[in-house]
Amino acid sequence: MNKYISLSYKLYTIDEDGKSMVEEAPAERPFQFISGFGIALDAFENKVVCLEAGGEFNFTLTKEEAYGEYEESRVLDLDRELFCINGHFDHDNIYVDALVPLQNEDGNRLYGRVLDINEDKVKMDLNHPLAGYDLEFEGKILESREATNAEIQHIINHLNGGGCGCSCDDCGDGCEGGHHHHHHEGDGECGCGCGHCH
Repeated sequence: MNKYISLSYKLYTIDEDGKSMVEEAPAERPFQFISGFGIALDAFENKVVCLEAGGEFNFTLTKEEAYGEYEESRVLDLDRELFCINGHFDHDNIYVDALVPLQNEDGNRLYGRVLDINEDKVKMDLNHPLAGYDLEFEGKILESREATNAEIQHIINHLNGGGCGCSCDDCGDGCEGGHHHHHHEGDGECGCGCGHCH
């Protein structure tokens, strides 16, 4: 059964230095998803799908259950010209610590974080920002019920339409090209409307 689940949570990363809060979905802007579509992490979904509205939760996912180890091999030096538009470097979107939507040669979208920019290269980290951390989730189920057919169809349309898995509609265009990675001008908003893409 596909369940519509709405929940509030606080997310903490845990490492040898202790834990720190990195994200919060408050009750007035909850994280909403439908189970069974891979929108949330499997291990996260398994923990919350059986809870009823009003139920509180507090659990920890190991980094293996979450986003895996941090891999140095996912830090790449990409040609600066990949990030030029009409011959000019895209300073508006490409700066240190910026999250940049990219696409690999298989057509999969991913986000890279800019680590450094020099005269001919842009150093990009393709690791998930939470890779290498155990994650602690603490929160409350606000709503949990069987999803309606309309809600399920809406999710399927998004998943098939943009490959983005989230609530953005402008994901399908301008992605062709021969480069290994492409920079998408103008679709930097193509995360989820609420910023939760777990």
